[in-house]
Amino acid sequence: MSNPSPSAPPVDSHPAPDSGTASRRAGTLALAAAAVTVVLWASAFVSIRSAGEAYSPGALALGRLLSGALALGVVLLIRREGLPPRAAWPGIVVSGLLWFGVYMVVLNWGEQKVDAGTAALVVNVGPLVMALLAGWLLKEGLPKRLLAGMAVSFAGAAVVGLSMSGSGNASLLGVFLCLLAAVSYAGGVVAQKPALRHASPLQATTFGCAIGAVGCLPFAGVLVDEVGRAPVSATLNMVYLGLFPTALAFTTWAYALARTTAGKMGATTYAVPALVVLMSWVALDEVPGWVTLGGGALCLAGVAVSRGRSRG
Repeated sequence: MSNPSPSAPPVDSHPAPDSGTASRRAGTLALAAAAVTVVLWASAFVSIRSAGEAYSPGALALGRLLSGALALGVVLLIRREGLPPRAAWPGIVVSGLLWFGVYMVVLNWGEQKVDAGTAALVVNVGPLVMALLAGWLLKEGLPKRLLAGMAVSFAGAAVVGLSMSGSGNASLLGVFLCLLAAVSYAGGVVAQKPALRHASPLQATTFGCAIGAVGCLPFAGVLVDEVGRAPVSATLNMVYLGLFPTALAFTTWAYALARTTAGKMGATTYAVPALVVLMSWVALDEVPGWVTLGGGALCLAGVAVSRGRSRG
């Protein structure tokens, strides 16, 4: 009879940390990219209101897109990324027309009719539409945590928007235009998501921006005329919109979108109204009240909820 030998310790009993570390690093980079996007998009609300005093909606959109496309094209050439694969083009074309084209024109127009808070509120209907479209068309589903975070953030966005719209400047046309911007934005994101399976974030952004600029070419004559009459500060704001909230922020958005769901990315943008309040406070000397600050806190809380991981 042989005595049982002591059991040897299992080999490789601990999982290799490499995959988990890489996943956490990718998640951190995606979150940082989303944060850059949110800050720059919030700054766009202030710049649009400033540049919109001298530029009409279509001319401002075209000038912004031309500046962005030029900057992105230079970077694309330096990186030698070339044309996107054929499979990416349908999504790039649709997102270029809807998000870079229609969205920017109607948002510029809407912000000439309503104040920044109301615009931020209505445009933030977009992530709700985006999550529903992504859950249906992209089969991303609608996790309870995402829906809960969106509900909290939308409540905060509503508080921010209503607290800033007490001047009575809001018009039915302006609200409708911002709603159209929200729907265009949501449709553009959902179209871009499949394209990012084939194209790099830089490719998707560069050619989407270029397509949007082509769609806005009917405003070229107006842009030329208005550039000659606009103050330098308005033109610099237009160029800023092209270089940062467009070229840089749309690229960091595409980078993050390629690494997470459209629903979660949409929920992240609910932080924008809170940042608009702070930037308006600094740049336009509009001091927010306590109700507005409370709404901004709700926006940020909802983002935290929606981006968290469920514990099972």
